[in-house]
Amino acid sequence: MEESAGPNESRAPLGLIELLSDLKDPDSYAQDWRQRCRDWASIPDYQEGDKIRLAAPVTLTDGSTCRIVTATHYRRGRQKRRCYRIEETGGLVRLSKASLAGSELLSSAKGAASPVLAEYLAGRN
Repeated sequence: MEESAGPNESRAPLGLIELLSDLKDPDSYAQDWRQRCRDWASIPDYQEGDKIRLAAPVTLTDGSTCRIVTATHYRRGRQKRRCYRIEETGGLVRLSKASLAGSELLSSAKGAASPVLAEYLAGRN
């Protein structure tokens, strides 16, 4: 199968996308697929302790919504599993990577650990 055949998944690694040859048709399905892969790869991977504002409120199974969360984890046996602490209630929720698309980092755990690093990170924005 090749990219113009219509791959369903748009999660190819950027290293693979960069190896592909240039496309002749800028409006092709393959071009759209490559852009979706780039968009997926651009979703941030937050570190534990990072405070995040989601692009859109996420509706939970109990009907409530959350918009500001803090990255954390819980243990299940020997495994560490990523989850997020809801700012308003303190509850934990698992979020898909897709729900983090367009999110914004409000405060970094790295910056909170060191005033010098916090000053450096503030200057980068």
